[in-house]
Amino acid sequence: MGDMSKDRLKAFLMLLPSILLIGLFVYGFIAHTFWISLTDWGGVAALAENPVKQFTGLQNYVELFTGFLGGGFRQDLVNAVYYSVMLLAGAIGLGMFIAILLDCKPRGEDIFRTIFLYPMSLSFIVTGTIWRWMLAPQGGVNLLPTFLGGEPLGFRWLTSTRAIWEFNWQNLFLIVVYLVAAGLLLIGLGTLRSNPSRACKRWLLPGVGVGLFAWLGADLIPRALFMEEIHGFNLAALGIILATVWQYAGYTMALYLAGFTGISQDLRDAAMLDGAGDLRYYRHVALPMLKPITISAVIILSHISLKMFDLIFAMTGPDNAETGHPALTMYLTTFRANDFAKGAAIAIVLFLVAATFIIPYLVSSYRRKGAR
Repeated sequence: MGDMSKDRLKAFLMLLPSILLIGLFVYGFIAHTFWISLTDWGGVAALAENPVKQFTGLQNYVELFTGFLGGGFRQDLVNAVYYSVMLLAGAIGLGMFIAILLDCKPRGEDIFRTIFLYPMSLSFIVTGTIWRWMLAPQGGVNLLPTFLGGEPLGFRWLTSTRAIWEFNWQNLFLIVVYLVAAGLLLIGLGTLRSNPSRACKRWLLPGVGVGLFAWLGADLIPRALFMEEIHGFNLAALGIILATVWQYAGYTMALYLAGFTGISQDLRDAAMLDGAGDLRYYRHVALPMLKPITISAVIILSHISLKMFDLIFAMTGPDNAETGHPALTMYLTTFRANDFAKGAAIAIVLFLVAATFIIPYLVSSYRRKGAR
């Protein structure tokens, strides 16, 4: 026991400098940013040597989510959700498809792997510049039909003002509750066959309860707190999404390809002997075994989707409202408008959104480790 206590003490002392530095320069600055978001630091005197900061509580957050001037931020937040969902669907779906093709060992596999992985080595600024040229209204992608004798396309990839999938901001809470209920029910139905009791207790019954709450009571929440305004997905964001998927599909391809390589060849041979073709092998054997890789890809790409400042800045500039993003709004609010308190509030909102992706993953990881 004495030796074990000494080893723990030595380990703690070795880790102490890192703990102190992380505590100060990461969590300390996060706490300081949160404190700034609770003040009124901004305006003409914001850059004074000793600016006066008065405590205002959650006023900055209230203005962002309910005030008239926060409408742009709310649209940017909606854009961020669409960016995240489409990046996940595009990059994971395309990367998985390419990985399956390369796992079948085609001729020139090494060359194709390098080609698909190359975009990952580029910075977002370089990617944005390349795709801005390619998506120019009178050139690039719009000229492709002319090589087949057709007319050039007239789609404005980065400047379109048309929006789809629109909804009223007042219905946001109701929409979120319905989505949570649908997610719980889908997970429950997916696990019903393997563990009916757990599926009913953990997923199906809570899903039905949340759905009934949304149907009966969620719409009764006073709408006076939320402004009546229409938000949706602007088609100008398609160019941003294309560029992001192009850059990160190779990354997810590498993740899945490494996972496929780690699966025993004997397991694949056994599946083939049992009559499973390539499609059934990947669907019922390989991909279920790579569930941790899929979860990791979702976490990483979700985090990346919240940091698309440089790509959007390079492709559409800082003042294109149709392709706005909270990270871009934070920069403009803080360093152009000198409204440091509201910029800090936007930063904290982004931090909380990122935490919603990361914390559940960390909790599940610790639970699996504790169960071993």
